[in-house]
Amino acid sequence: MASTTSWAGLWFLTRNTTVSTTTSTTSLEFSVLKPNVGPFRLFSPYSLSHNGSTSLTQRSCKCSYTAPVSTRTYEFSDTSSEVELRLNLKGLDIQSSRDISVDTSDSSLAIRALRPGLPVTLIETNHLFDRIKPSETIWYIDDDELVVNFKKHDPDLKWPDIMESWESLTAGSTQLLKGASIYLVGNSTEINYKVAQEIATGLGYTPLSTKELLETYSNQTVDSSWLLAEGSDSVAEAESAILESISSHVRAAVATLGGQHGASGRTDKWRHLYAGFTVWLSQTEATDEDSAKEETRKNVKDGRLAYTNADVVVKLQGWDSAYAKNVAQACLSALKQLILSDKKLPGKKSLYIRLGCRGDWPNIKPPGWDPLSEGDRSLGTQ
Repeated sequence: MASTTSWAGLWFLTRNTTVSTTTSTTSLEFSVLKPNVGPFRLFSPYSLSHNGSTSLTQRSCKCSYTAPVSTRTYEFSDTSSEVELRLNLKGLDIQSSRDISVDTSDSSLAIRALRPGLPVTLIETNHLFDRIKPSETIWYIDDDELVVNFKKHDPDLKWPDIMESWESLTAGSTQLLKGASIYLVGNSTEINYKVAQEIATGLGYTPLSTKELLETYSNQTVDSSWLLAEGSDSVAEAESAILESISSHVRAAVATLGGQHGASGRTDKWRHLYAGFTVWLSQTEATDEDSAKEETRKNVKDGRLAYTNADVVVKLQGWDSAYAKNVAQACLSALKQLILSDKKLPGKKSLYIRLGCRGDWPNIKPPGWDPLSEGDRSLGTQ
């Protein structure tokens, strides 16, 4: 019987990807996801440098996930540099602006009606769709509506809604991904498949499964026939060929094989996985945030796991397919934050594909570069 997912964590592996020969820097941002309580709780992120340092650095932003609360109907609009929220106040007997409390930070919002006794929470979230400038928040009452204007930190980002949710992430990710495909990697083929299906459904992407493609091509099952007859190397090589054939595809959510017989479990088979954004769905037996974070830090430091090549990492304790959409939401949230940290990433992915997926990610070399000329044959493998 599958164990119930008690919590999960997010780690964002962000790389400084420049078209140069300079050494790349990889950082790891940490947060924790609790799908068993519905919406997520995201703790303050941390950064882990991959430039030789093993120290953890806490980022200044504080963006804790709590369950969003909205007890009133509201209207939302995005006007480029600002977003506006209109909250229905009918039936609350609000006499003036002194009866309303509006509290904001760069990533949170709480609106309450100040009634005798306990205040009534009208809307509350610790995870706005993106950051705002709280000091420039303006609010007023217009007839039976509370109108709140927020100044966006990033005026170029279109907000689908005031809060980050599955609906707003799936609606807002299109503008960020720009058609780039998403690859799900990790030890479990089942988890990769289930989460890829949810992401494909939410984004309107094409769902692809390398396991299904391999079995259709070979007319045999991977687990019970191919592996036994020809071994894991043969399966990994065949999946690598599949990944090459679909590397130029756009708007696809690709579930890869889990375990060492999968291409993503082998460092020398990643050149075509770099064509899209990769998410490592990592199962852990860690029982708390600190031990899970330390586990991932060690994985990245020793570099023995090929999965540490992924763009983002989602840590899972246990698994229940009922939570596949929650994990998919975590993936999209992590990818959103990754791309917002470097909006050129989708374009760089596209350039990487156009240059032939030569294995030179994240530091893309000039046209005509030959990976074998530098004596690193692993970059030239499939």
